[in-house]
Amino acid sequence: MAGMKMGAKFEAFHREGQTWLCTTGLPSDVTIEVGDMSFLLHKFPLISRKITALNVVSLRCAAEYLQMTEDCGEGNLIAKAEAFLDEVFSNWTDSKKALETCEEVEPYAEDLHIISRCIDSLAVKAYSDPNLFNLPEAGDKSLQSPWGTVLWNGIYSEIKPPATGDDWWYEEVSSLSLYLYKRLILAIEAKGMKLETIAASIIYYCSRYLPLMNRQSSFSETNHVNSGTTMAATSEADQRALLEEIRKLEKRVGAQLDQAVLVDLLIPNMGYSVETLYDIDCVQRILDYFMSIYKAAAESSSPCIIEEGQLISGTDTLTPLTMVANLVDGYLAEVAPDVNLKLLKFQALAAVVPDYARPLDDGIYHAIDVYLKAHPWLTDSEREQLCRLMNCQKLSLEASAHAAQNERLPLRVIVQVLFFEQLRLRTSISGWFFVSDNLDNTQNPSGHLGPPQK
Repeated sequence: MAGMKMGAKFEAFHREGQTWLCTTGLPSDVTIEVGDMSFLLHKFPLISRKITALNVVSLRCAAEYLQMTEDCGEGNLIAKAEAFLDEVFSNWTDSKKALETCEEVEPYAEDLHIISRCIDSLAVKAYSDPNLFNLPEAGDKSLQSPWGTVLWNGIYSEIKPPATGDDWWYEEVSSLSLYLYKRLILAIEAKGMKLETIAASIIYYCSRYLPLMNRQSSFSETNHVNSGTTMAATSEADQRALLEEIRKLEKRVGAQLDQAVLVDLLIPNMGYSVETLYDIDCVQRILDYFMSIYKAAAESSSPCIIEEGQLISGTDTLTPLTMVANLVDGYLAEVAPDVNLKLLKFQALAAVVPDYARPLDDGIYHAIDVYLKAHPWLTDSEREQLCRLMNCQKLSLEASAHAAQNERLPLRVIVQVLFFEQLRLRTSISGWFFVSDNLDNTQNPSGHLGPPQK
């Protein structure tokens, strides 16, 4: 977009070097005296010569502040700026440029609804066919030279044509600030964009600003991206807003944790002082949110609770908690080989899930066994503390047989496993004899033990 020229008498002046000279006999509007020197200035050279997408927002806000309406004069600045904004909103690139400049005058641009109009313009174009607003097709061979460059009007250019799939706008909007990007995504979602496409855009945006998201990128590429972003100079308010967004996201994940699978919880640790491979603290917070929601729901439904804390309400109420317990056990087994995983952190995460949530303790036993194998330097006291997370009575026959021969377990735990295994065997034998006696009594109700008489 070329822009709109301003100033009715621009032809009355010419420029020599850095000095504007009046070619007509117009009187000066401003006189500045410095010592014995007088500088005669005119207002027309001080007026912006052209309205562009980069200055139209500032001009519109300034015109509103100065009340430059049609009542003061025909063709005043407000009318000119509004007319040019209408042209800006018809073009994707200019709409994006105008939106980026809104941050400089955000309160005024918000009051004049310029931000919302820019966002609505971009949202409509992102949801629509990009060919409707003059974006070249990536697959159009007539626009490309044999070397892959684009051909416009017979001129070779190194500019690559943008893709016209659903993801063509990802890179375009990734330069927006988090505040503007969030508003744009909400507007695009309201237009009916597929959630998969929106999620892919968010991943692309995060990969540009978050470290280690793209581990395969070269060091030079990373430096190039970081130098072009404003994250290094993020204000304290923006950081607080970002942390608040992360907290809200973790709560939303925690509210539906029973629907997650193991791979969903394997969140890479993005911190600069990386201790563990995966972000254990994040999973801990998500699990805490889930348990707080579950306990609140359980209290509101007033289930019957026995002394051990076991819920004896219906099976359906235990299902989400049991699913989360199995998920946590699988997660613990996955992160247990990490030698940097501290014992206290492992215990804290495992202890969040109550004992009654696990019908069997095979999962937590497997996680404990993996942790002991990866941390052979643990003392006997630490091993016993770790094994208190499982209930030996709730091990299956296969797990009990494995634990009875597991040299990594403390001796006291092995003795407990053998004791409960023997108790289970004795109970089974007693039950077998009880059933056998009842069967004999049924077949021989008279109690005669000899062979039947003929």
